[in-house]
Amino acid sequence: MLFKQKDLQRIKSGEINLAFRKWKARKAKEGSLIKTSIGELKILSVDEVKESEINESDAKAAGFESRKALIEILHRREEGKLYKIALAYHGEDPRIALRNQAEISPEEFDQLKTKLEKMDVRSKSGSWTLEILRAIHKNPELRAADLARLTGREKDWLKPNI
Repeated sequence: MLFKQKDLQRIKSGEINLAFRKWKARKAKEGSLIKTSIGELKILSVDEVKESEINESDAKAAGFESRKALIEILHRREEGKLYKIALAYHGEDPRIALRNQAEISPEEFDQLKTKLEKMDVRSKSGSWTLEILRAIHKNPELRAADLARLTGREKDWLKPNI
């Protein structure tokens, strides 16, 4: 689920605690965490609703000035079912602490090595993890698209794999 930056700040402060989406199929799961630029959001519930069930207070809780403004946005998408998603700020992105961690224990190293080896074995592309990690280490400033070009991979393959 994507959110505008201004809405993320309002979710973090608790001002927004609902979202509405029109999807062909449910795309969020209760209890899941979404990583965003402000940290993690937790999906508290996902319920299919009818347009007539959406009221003014729902629209306000989703960050809209009025029910009418929310409905106009939802009508931009022609097909799909309406979902009411309750959400809350969960906490800081745990990847930040990991990124700043300079050392790991021998046990953590062994676990990581085993995980990477399993990823290589399962990969249809063969072994790739060390090559990509070395490229990231040498070029930490590169975006995924640039890293993909550097390593001869497709960006659409690289992003979900790393």
